[in-house]
Amino acid sequence: MEELFDVYDDNGQWRGLFPRSECHGNPELIHRSVHVVVLDPAQKQILLQKRSMSKDIQPGKWDTAVGGHVAAGESVEAAAQRELAEELGITGNLEFFFESKIRNTIESENVTVFKLISSGPFEFSREEIDEIRFWPLNDFLTLPGRKRNDFTPNLQLELATVCEKLGLI
Repeated sequence: MEELFDVYDDNGQWRGLFPRSECHGNPELIHRSVHVVVLDPAQKQILLQKRSMSKDIQPGKWDTAVGGHVAAGESVEAAAQRELAEELGITGNLEFFFESKIRNTIESENVTVFKLISSGPFEFSREEIDEIRFWPLNDFLTLPGRKRNDFTPNLQLELATVCEKLGLI
C-alpha cells in the first residue's frame, strides 16, 4: 500500500489524505516534512547524509542529516524523533533548539527544520543513506549563489537558516 500524506492548502487548511506519488512536485498538494540539522558540540561542523541512490527524489545528493515526511496525524516533533531513530539510530527524549519553516517547491512540501547538537555515535540506515559525515560549517557559508550539484537545493536554504539563527551570517 502506498504511503499517504496529509495535504494542506496555502492557508494551512487540511485538504485530506493523498498518495505519495500524487504529491511530489504537485504545488496543489502541499504536504509536511521534517529535517533535523545535526551540529557537533562545538558547533563547528555539521552532519550531512548522502541519500541512497535508490531514493525516488534527488538520489545520491548530500542533504541534512535527517529528513522525512510527517505521517498522517503525526506532530512535527514526533516525526523528527521517529526519523532520527529510523535514519541515525538516535533515540530518547531529545531537546530541539529551534524550529524554522521553509517551503521546498521541488517536493511540494512545507519543511520544519530543527537543530540538534550531537556528536554521535550514529548507526545509520543503509536503506535510506549511503554515507554520513561531518562537514566544516564554514564550507556552507559561501554556498548561496554558487552552483553545487552535489547538494539538494533545499540544503542551502536550510543551512542558511541555521547559520542565521546561530548568528554565523
